[in-house]
Formats: sequence, C-alpha cells, structure tokens
Amino acid sequence: MATDDAQRIRDGLLMVLALATGATDATAFERLNHVFASVITGNLILLGVSAVGRGGSLALFSGCALAGYALGVFVAAPRHQHQQQVWPRSATVALGLDLALLIGFAVGWEIVGGRPGRTVQIALLVMAAGAMGVQSTAVRRLGQVSTTYLTSTLTGLVESVAVRRWAPSQTRGLGIIAAAVAGAAGATALILYARAWLPALQLGPLVVVLAGSRRLIGVPAAGSPAGVS
Repeated sequence: MATDDAQRIRDGLLMVLALATGATDATAFERLNHVFASVITGNLILLGVSAVGRGGSLALFSGCALAGYALGVFVAAPRHQHQQQVWPRSATVALGLDLALLIGFAVGWEIVGGRPGRTVQIALLVMAAGAMGVQSTAVRRLGQVSTTYLTSTLTGLVESVAVRRWAPSQTRGLGIIAAAVAGAAGATALILYARAWLPALQLGPLVVVLAGSRRLIGVPAAGSPAGVS
C-alpha cells in the first residue's frame, strides 16, 4: 500500500477511535461522579478543588481516575525504539488492551444495569481511565496526534484559521474533535434512553480500528525506510 493512501486510512481510523473517547468520557462524567476518563487536566483541577471544602468524594474519584490513567500509560508504554511507520504493530497490540479494558467496563456496566453504586463506580472509573491511558500511549506511536487530549488540536486549528494556512493534519484534527463530540452526545443519548446499547458505542469503534489497522502495519511513514515494528 502506498504511504499516502495508508496515511489517509490512518486518519480515518483515528476519527473513529475518537468516538470511543467521547463516549467513555461522557459516561464517566455523567455516571461516575462527574470526573473524566481521559481529560487529565480537568481531573487535576478537580483534585485541587476537592482540597478546599468539597469533602473526600471528589478527591477520591478524581484521584482514582488519575491513577487509572497513569497505570494504563505505564503498562502500555513502548519499551523499544521502532522504525517510523504509518501504523506500528505495537499500536495495534496496545489498542487490543484498550479494548479488553473497555470490555471489562461494559460487563460491569451491564451487571449493574447502568446504575453502579459507589464501589462499582470506582472500579469502572479505574478501568475506563486505564483504557484511555492505554489509548493515549498507543496513538502517540503514530506521530504528533491524539484522540484523548484535544486542547493542542483545537489550538492548532484556530492558529491555522488565523494564518489562513490549512494542512491535511488540520482536517484530521477537526474530524477527531467532531468525532469526540459526537461520541459524547451519542453516549448521553444512550444513557438517557437506551442504556443497554452504551457498550456498543464504546466497543464498536475500537473493533473497527483494530480490524482496519491490520492493513497499515509495516507501511513506512513518509521519508522513512520500511521496517517491522
């Protein structure tokens, strides 16, 4: 496969992956004590807020989200240097772990009927945040792109508009942001009206990405020699 074609497919898969991110973050915020699974800056702020007059619940949940995310990154972080590729095999392996964690989340969600108690909330939050940590370090293998922390993506989009210079990476960034918002909106609608279908919105995009990524493994990135990750 030509590198340009592979990069276009990769960008599409990243947008699909952002659907799962939006759905998981919305679920954590709305059903797991108003903290986030992947928005770590927000959780750090909530941890600071909880230090003054807000009791221990917010500190507990934001701290668990941070710990789960950090553990996910630690476990899935790359241990070796690889030649630059459009989609390294190690990224697919890490996303497989991401899927496993979200399956665990989905099983727990279904067992409690979408209404988890405090102890189950904490367990589900750690799994969801861990999955987002794994996803974050997996996507970092693909270059300067993210499907979980999007502040820099938005900054780049606004800068491109300001200087009237639009690159393909900005189109990808816009698609990722739109997909994350759509995933959050979809998850909220499912939580309100069809809770049993929520896992499909989290797991379906990951299954699509894992299947699609198999075509990209081993394709060298632009300007890089072929290699095997």
